[in-house]
Amino acid sequence: MLVGQVIDTPTAQEFTRLALEKVSEHDLGNIASLLTAKAAFFGSIFGRDSIDDLEEAEAMGSLKYTFSSRRKANIILTSLTLDGYRRAVRGLLYANMAPGQRLQEFSELIDGIGRDVPAGTGHDLGSEILHYTNPDAYWLWTRWMWRPETGTGALPLVLMEEIDLDGGTVAETYRRIGIAYVFLNDVGEAAGFRTEGYGVFGTDVFLASVYAVYMYTTLRMRMTQEFNRIVPELADLVQRLLGVNRVPAIAEVA
Repeated sequence: MLVGQVIDTPTAQEFTRLALEKVSEHDLGNIASLLTAKAAFFGSIFGRDSIDDLEEAEAMGSLKYTFSSRRKANIILTSLTLDGYRRAVRGLLYANMAPGQRLQEFSELIDGIGRDVPAGTGHDLGSEILHYTNPDAYWLWTRWMWRPETGTGALPLVLMEEIDLDGGTVAETYRRIGIAYVFLNDVGEAAGFRTEGYGVFGTDVFLASVYAVYMYTTLRMRMTQEFNRIVPELADLVQRLLGVNRVPAIAEVA
């Protein structure tokens, strides 16, 4: 359980300061706006009244709108078939089970496709579908936020050291991440480290910025000057992590 002080506020504020050395508040707000559009697309195709009419282009758009599934979109949709993807997403969003249990079943289905789909893609994709279909009810859990196998990600960088996110199962870990996410969302704007005016999307941008700063710093320390020239700028890294660096054509007209 998460008890006591959860957020390491000074560290979170320092990550924001470092991010703002490389990207403007205006640019971070623009990225949050892209997440608003992403949520509108997910909500339109995955609503209770629209999921059964999901078309192939829309399904492909949702897969390409997610960082971890973009390059595996054809494999996932071919393996599940369009009808199978519809059923999987319907169960993820609307089955009469706790959110973590729904995510666990969806994750097992996606990760069970085989070695062409890396382990962890299932909960990445599933949490994105949950979060961007209903942002106020569900939260993100991507591997760049928290990777249990290595204990790394954006969340442990801004949480108190004693906070344990690893619940041993997808369902329990998702629940714990949700508690931490709510704390972060509630504290973030007041403490000045969340993009203002965008609600939970500001928290998403903050977490992606934390990981981008971490990546940026680590890569620039370890890589040669030649390789450093090809490292994307921080704003581009944030957009890539959040899946909004290239908006699928179907989403642009939705």
